[in-house]
Amino acid sequence: MYEKSFLNAVAIVYIRIQRNNHLYSIRKRKFKATTNSNHKLPVAENLLNQDFTAEGPGAVWVTDISYIDTSQGWLYLATVKDIFTKDIVGWATADHMRTELCIKALESAIRRYRPPRGLIHHSDRGVQYCSKDYQKVLRKHGMLCSMSRKGNCYDNACAETFFSTIKCEMLYHKKYETREEAHRDIFWYIEIFYNRKRRHQSLGYKTPVEFRRMYAKKTAA
Repeated sequence: MYEKSFLNAVAIVYIRIQRNNHLYSIRKRKFKATTNSNHKLPVAENLLNQDFTAEGPGAVWVTDISYIDTSQGWLYLATVKDIFTKDIVGWATADHMRTELCIKALESAIRRYRPPRGLIHHSDRGVQYCSKDYQKVLRKHGMLCSMSRKGNCYDNACAETFFSTIKCEMLYHKKYETREEAHRDIFWYIEIFYNRKRRHQSLGYKTPVEFRRMYAKKTAA
């Protein structure tokens, strides 16, 4: 009886501390599907087969789409991630998730890093990535198309991990009134914090930018 009363008293103290300091657990927001694989467009072989390693930057890029809830409606975010350096090499936002959103993210990555031909581009089987327009961009730049198996989220886990990170570290903490407000926060998180300041255990606790520079310096020596 004494032990039970003691535990109840401790629980009450914790609740008061939580309320006084506005400390609450981060809960997942409502879900919205971003992958439509119910189409008859050609799909590519899974070249990665969950092997998320690479010998250098510009060897494997993974891409995906996610969403942010705002008072104006959904804001969709498409990203392209280099699995060697872990940085987001390209991204774009829009009030839709049509093919042009994904192309915009990919072309921004191409302009910034000009990857060599033969780069493996991995995505899910979403209609955006299977579309003729998107595949045309891949062929133009000599990219090898790789796609996840149907219904297997682990095949593109490397790309989806970033969305879990940005949502838990920033997006779930705020309620956005406008899409522009959310876009500005995404810009800050990716370009200022994630790529340049956030350290990754898998990179030896270096930031993606630091790791990329170290690799370039090492290969140039």
